[in-house]
Amino acid sequence: MPSDKQNHGPPSRRQLTSDPWYVRTALIAAAMGVVALLVGIPLVNVFFHALENGVPSYVGNLVGNSDTLAAIRLTLIVAPIAVAANVVFGVAAAWTIARFKFPGRTALISAIDLPLSVSPVVAGLVFVLLFGQQGFVGPWFIRHGFRILFATPGLILVTTFVTLPFVARELIPLMESLGEQEEIAAISLGANGWQVFWHVSLPNIRWGLLYGVILCNARAMGEFGAAYVVSGHIAGQTDTMPLRVEKLFQEYNLPGAFALASLLACLAIVTLVLKAILERQPSAYRKVGFGRPRRLNRQGGKA
Repeated sequence: MPSDKQNHGPPSRRQLTSDPWYVRTALIAAAMGVVALLVGIPLVNVFFHALENGVPSYVGNLVGNSDTLAAIRLTLIVAPIAVAANVVFGVAAAWTIARFKFPGRTALISAIDLPLSVSPVVAGLVFVLLFGQQGFVGPWFIRHGFRILFATPGLILVTTFVTLPFVARELIPLMESLGEQEEIAAISLGANGWQVFWHVSLPNIRWGLLYGVILCNARAMGEFGAAYVVSGHIAGQTDTMPLRVEKLFQEYNLPGAFALASLLACLAIVTLVLKAILERQPSAYRKVGFGRPRRLNRQGGKA
């Protein structure tokens, strides 16, 4: 008779990694319940109250109030400028960190991560201490007619600060994993620095860059704490969309507050959809871009 050892071999990988059905069901139900409680129900509540009085009232709450329109316009000014600044900084910082070894490299990486560990309110206070009337550089700007605090430049500065890591932290590991072989090959064929960047480096990092831009833009549009400190809360001038929602709520204008909050929620949903689309790209394309970079001839032009 065959022995038990022959009848019962070592457990398969599926047996080792699979859990009983009741464990899987309980974990899935718990996860879905937490998401529904913390995300789903509040989100549905926002849209319910925003549309409670009908679509005409909803549209009127958004476009019929001059201060609300000013908040929307200001957000659409501040966020793109902050994102553009972070794209330039993120690409430059990622290139520097991934391609060069230098003293202070670790300190630079830590400094890029600093906004993630500092409270936005504290960050706003730091800018007040720098650019205020009694600040370190504030009096110089005031003497020369530049207004930083309680104006659009201050909002752009703090928004850029709190969103600083998003692009850089997406690109640094990506560029380190890609290596520099293709760039060296392009240079050996006669390409200059700009040609290497536009035709080799940028196509390789385009998906990571786009991913960082999406996250950066979502964070910029939703910034509240730092913007609250430096804005002065001047209606129609320095209120962004999150600040305007808070002010409408304090004024007991709940339909207006929920309408503007629903617009912010729509922007967040669009961000999540775009993020999901990028994550569904094939893994090779996510790493090195959609397709290969165009070849360079020996004179450095496109082949």
